[in-house]
Amino acid sequence: MSFLELRTIRKQYGALAAVAGVDIDMAAGSRTAIVGPSGCGKTTLLRLIAGFELPDAGRIVLDGDVLVGSAESVPAHRRNIGVVAQDGALFPHLSIADNIGFGMDRNADRRSEHIAELAYVVGLDKAILRRRPHELSGGQQQRVALARAMARKPRLMLLDEPFSALDTGLRASMRKAVAELLEAAGIATILVTHDQSEALSFADQVAVMRDGVFSQVGTPRELYLHPKDRMVAEFLGDAIILPARIAGGFAECSIGRLSVETQERRDTARIMLRPEQVSLERASREEAVVARANMVFGEVVESEFAGPSCTVAVRILNNPDPPDTAAIGNSPLILRRSFADAPAVGDVVRITAVGPAHVLD
Repeated sequence: MSFLELRTIRKQYGALAAVAGVDIDMAAGSRTAIVGPSGCGKTTLLRLIAGFELPDAGRIVLDGDVLVGSAESVPAHRRNIGVVAQDGALFPHLSIADNIGFGMDRNADRRSEHIAELAYVVGLDKAILRRRPHELSGGQQQRVALARAMARKPRLMLLDEPFSALDTGLRASMRKAVAELLEAAGIATILVTHDQSEALSFADQVAVMRDGVFSQVGTPRELYLHPKDRMVAEFLGDAIILPARIAGGFAECSIGRLSVETQERRDTARIMLRPEQVSLERASREEAVVARANMVFGEVVESEFAGPSCTVAVRILNNPDPPDTAAIGNSPLILRRSFADAPAVGDVVRITAVGPAHVLD
């Protein structure tokens, strides 16, 4: 039996279906990331799980306890679910110690020691406990919010964009620390985020949400390499989508012949490659002119510098006619490369790709 079960969860606001029939299962101690565009229903779903709002229909079961679906729903304060919001939502008039201990019994044995231990676990110095929230950085405030949520020893932790206000370096280190902390405590966690790399690195299950429903749910590797459709493919990272003809386990496309994981035949299809499957090797224009049939060359027509990486656009020079979609087939390839070996505008490159390519529905 799953630790958390959601079945046909629905929530309507007037004519808007914020959550339009969500099903998902989570194992005990696991981490699930929910990603999707703004307004797709991610935060509403978290609020329904937490008990801040009630669904119009559906069933929520946590560790065998029916939270929603019986005659009466369990109120939020009795669900034992921790919540960490984007802004931390700390109480400005309370000290950090009192913020962390807010949900704890004030007469509990060793209460002060337990608060200090929680602060230490999330990487906060004991001296910080006497301060107020406005005296802390954004990263420190998020750690306090996490410690406060953990103080009640929740069965489930809900994280709603908890790292979005942090700078890039702190965000990565904080995410890793939180993941290790929750794993050590054995707390199942749901993370809502707009950051695709954050979702893929944090979770062992990823759910892509669109228009109030899950488009696809699976492991990070499964969704990244085998997305259901173009939306999922492009939402989880850079994707190269090409028209192709498929037969006998191979796809013929504008950058050559690539293996695919299907034996079916399609005269018109779309395949997906991740940019890291495509390599560029500098060549001469003369090589491109006399290229053999199985060699593909291109010219760099744009280059955008972004510090450690460059984004280059490559126009294919000896492009075979793609199936029924010449305009799409002639679109430049957009690739991200390390600044150290990125080709310059005007360079001619040989394009090679490593399969398998993924065939989109």
